[in-house]
Amino acid sequence: MIASHLLAYFFTELNHDQVQKVDQYLYHMRLSDETLLEIAKRFRKEMEKGLGATTHPTASVKMLPTFVRSTPDGTEHGEFLALDLGGTNFRVLWVRVTDNGLQKVEMENQIYAIPEDIMRGSGTQLFDHIAECLANFMDKLQIKDKKLPLGFTFSFPCIQTKLDESFLVSWTKGFKSSGVDNACYMEEMRHIDMVEGDEGRMCINMEWGAFGDDGALDDIRTEFDQEIDMGSLNPGKQLFEKMISGLYMGELVRLILVKMAKEELLFGGKLSPELLATGHFETKDVSDIEGEKDGIRKAREVLVRLGLDPTQEDCVATHRVCQIVSTRSASLCAATLAAVLRRIKENKGEERLRSTIGVDGSVYKKHPHFAKRLHKTLRRLVPDCDIRFLRSEDGSGKGAAMVTAVAYRLADQHRARQKTLEPLKLSREQLLEVKRRMKVEMERGLSKETHAIAPVKMLPTYVCATPDGTEKGDFLALDLGGTNFRVLLVRVRNGKRRGVEMHNKIYSIPQEVMHGTGDELFDHIVQCIADFLEYMGMKGVSLPLGFTFSFPCQQNSLDESILLKWTKGFKASGCEGEDVVTLLKEAIHRREEFDLDVVAVVNDTVGTMMTCGYEDPHCEVGLIVGTGSNACYMEEMRNVELVEGEEGRMCVNMEWGAFGDNGCLDDLRTEFDAAVDELSLNAGKQRFEKMISGMYLGEIVRNILIDFTKRGLLFRGRISERLKTRGIFETKFLSQIESDCLALLQVRAILHHLGLESTCDDSIIVKEVCTVVARRAAQLCGAGMAAVVDKIRENRGLDTLKVTVGVDGTLYKLHPHFAKIMHETVKDLAPKCDVSFLESEDGSGKGAALITAVACRIREAGQR
Repeated sequence: MIASHLLAYFFTELNHDQVQKVDQYLYHMRLSDETLLEIAKRFRKEMEKGLGATTHPTASVKMLPTFVRSTPDGTEHGEFLALDLGGTNFRVLWVRVTDNGLQKVEMENQIYAIPEDIMRGSGTQLFDHIAECLANFMDKLQIKDKKLPLGFTFSFPCIQTKLDESFLVSWTKGFKSSGVDNACYMEEMRHIDMVEGDEGRMCINMEWGAFGDDGALDDIRTEFDQEIDMGSLNPGKQLFEKMISGLYMGELVRLILVKMAKEELLFGGKLSPELLATGHFETKDVSDIEGEKDGIRKAREVLVRLGLDPTQEDCVATHRVCQIVSTRSASLCAATLAAVLRRIKENKGEERLRSTIGVDGSVYKKHPHFAKRLHKTLRRLVPDCDIRFLRSEDGSGKGAAMVTAVAYRLADQHRARQKTLEPLKLSREQLLEVKRRMKVEMERGLSKETHAIAPVKMLPTYVCATPDGTEKGDFLALDLGGTNFRVLLVRVRNGKRRGVEMHNKIYSIPQEVMHGTGDELFDHIVQCIADFLEYMGMKGVSLPLGFTFSFPCQQNSLDESILLKWTKGFKASGCEGEDVVTLLKEAIHRREEFDLDVVAVVNDTVGTMMTCGYEDPHCEVGLIVGTGSNACYMEEMRNVELVEGEEGRMCVNMEWGAFGDNGCLDDLRTEFDAAVDELSLNAGKQRFEKMISGMYLGEIVRNILIDFTKRGLLFRGRISERLKTRGIFETKFLSQIESDCLALLQVRAILHHLGLESTCDDSIIVKEVCTVVARRAAQLCGAGMAAVVDKIRENRGLDTLKVTVGVDGTLYKLHPHFAKIMHETVKDLAPKCDVSFLESEDGSGKGAALITAVACRIREAGQR
C-alpha cells in the first residue's frame, strides 16, 4: 500500500515538472488578461478602419456589409429553399417555418457531389449542375410547381452590393473546412461608410481571420505561427485565423512537438517520419487528448500512431502543449469578441449589455474545454456584459433559409406599410389642385353672396396699414389663444432709438374656467391684468390696449369682434355670438379698479404680420403653424365685399383652418384624418388645420402606429396601453424623432419614455411615419400659401411679386424639416412670386401692441 502511494506521488511530481517545463518553453503562447485587453483594443481600431470609407481599402479586417438588416422576430412563416455551397459537396434544403405562437422549423435536405471536372470547368457548367440538382430535389419532394424564395450560402470571398447580389472575388481551395474562423454582428448603419443611409442596422461580415495581416499581431505571433504561415497556401494572409482556427490547431501542436524533440526535450530527441509529415497531427487529436478522462492514455495512442515510443513524461508534455494551444485559441477568440461586444454596447449606449452570441463550428462544439474557456475569458474581459452563447443548428442551411424568411417578412411588411402611407404622399398635381381649390374658397369667402356658406371665412380685420416706423408710446397687450395667456407692457420708440421693449407675465387658465361661464372667464382675465399692473407698479394707469384673441371672429370694426365659435378646447358659455371687447370691458367695470382704452382686437396671425412688418416693409402676409394654423394677408379693399369702400387695402384673416369643411378635401383625407377628426372636440370642423397643425399631427401618427401594430407590422403586433392613450404622441416628439442629429438609439429612448418597447426596426418605421405625416403637413401648408401669394400678385396685375411672409408657431420653428419643405413647395407652386419668410418674434403680444400703436398714430393724425 505504501509503495503504491509513493509511486503515485512520484508520478504526480514528475507530471508537475513536465507541465512546468512546457509552460516555460511556451511562455509566449500563454496570454495574460492585460495582453488580451491590448489585443481587443487593437482589434477595435481594425474594425473602425474596415468600416471607414477612406481606410477600408487598406484595412486588413474588411468589415463587409451583408445587407442583412434584421434578425428573426418570431413571426416569420412560409416555405423556403436553401443552397449551401462551400466545398466539394453542396446541399439543397427545403425549410418550412410555421408561426403559431411558437415558431417551428422543419427541414428536408440532400447532399450532392460536385465532380472535379465541373469544379475545374466553366462557371456555366457549375451552375447548370447546381440547377439540375435543385430540380431533382424539388421533383423528389413534389414541390416543382411551387415558386419558393431561395437563400444561397456561398462560402467564398465575395463583394456584396445588396442582399441578392454578390460578386465573387476569387475561388478558394476546392474544399471548405469547418475549422475556418469568422464572426459577424449587427452594426449601426450610420457607421457603415460603404453603404448609403444612416437608419437602422446591418449585419457586418467581419472577415476577422485577416486580423494581423498588416503586422498588428507581430509581437504576439510565435515562431510556430510563422512556420505554419510559411507552409500554408496563402502566406501572409489570414494570420489571426491561423492562430485560432481548427484548421491549424493540430498542426501548431505538431510543430511544437517537433521543435521540442529536436532540442531533446521530448521523445529522447528522436523524431519519426510521421511526426515530420504536415497534417498528421489533427485538431481532432487535440480534442481527444484534452478529453475529460484518459487524456494521457489518448496522448500515448496518438504518439504511437505517429511512430514514436513515448514515455509518461512525453505524454504529459503533449497533453500540456495541446492545452496551451487550444487555450490560446479560445483566449484570442475571446479578446476579439470582447472588442465586438464593447462596440455594440457603446452603439446602444447601455450601461450593461445583454446579448446572445450564436456559435457554430467543430472546435467550439467538439473540443471538450474550448467553449468553457472562451466563455470564462470573455466574461473576465467584459464584466459589464451579460453574454449568453447559443449553439447554432445548421447555420449554413437553416441560416440561409431564415435570412430569406426575414427578408421575405420585411419585404411583405414594407409593401403593406407603403400601401397604407401612399395616400399621405402627395404628388405635385395634387398640391396644385389644393392650391386651385384654396383660391376658389378664398373668392367664396370674400364674396357677399357666398360668404355665409363659405368655410374659409376671409374675415375683415379693419387693419388697413402696416407700421411706418413713426409709432411711439406705451401700450398694453393681452394675448389669449390657449390654456395660458399673457399680459404685456410694450414700449415703442421711434427716431434714433427706434425699437420695441417688452415686459410680460404668463397666467394659466384652469380647465374649469375654460369650460365655465363667459363672465367667469373674463373676470379671471381682468384679475390677471390687475395683478400685472400692480407687478409693474402701474396700478391705476390707463393705457391703450391691444387684445390678441386667437379664435374665429367676425370683426365689425377694429375694436369690435364677434366670437363665431370656440376652438382649442374652450367651451365658456355665453360668449359665442358676443363682442369680446364688450365682454372684456364689462368685466373691467365689474372690478371697478381701473379703466383701459381697448383700441384693437387682433387675431394672432395679424399680429405676426404686423410684427414682421415693423422689420420688413415687404411683409404683407402672416402665417401661424403651431398648435393651430391660420393665415392673413393684405387684400385690395375692392375685393372685400363685406366692408364698404373701394380704396386701399385691408388685412383679411382667412381662418383657413376650416378649408375643406365643405368636403372639398375629402379625396385627400385618409382614414387616419377621419379618426382624428371624429374624436376631436369639434368633429367635422377645422379639417385643414387637423391635417397640418401641431395639435393633431401626433394623433395622426399615433393612429397609423396603432393600425400598423394591429396588423403585425410594428412592435411585434403588441399594442401597449400607452399607445391606446389619446394625446400621448405629442407633436414635439415628431420634431425630436425627425431631428437629423438624433440617432435611432435616441428615437428608441423617446419611444421608451412613451412606454413603447421598440426594436431598431420599429424605430426606423416610427421615424418614417413621422416624416411622411410632417412632410404632407408642410406641403399642404405650402400649397395654401402659394394660393395666397399668387392672389396678391394677380390682384395687383404684376408679372412677378416680391413679398415677405411673417411666420410664427412651434411647428414651423422647432420641426427640423417643416420650414424647408414648405418653402420649397411655395417656390414650386408659385414660381412667379419671390417669397421670403421672416420668423416673427412674439406676433401675438408685440403684434397686438404694434396694431394698437398704428391705430393710435392714425387716430392722432385724423384728430390733427
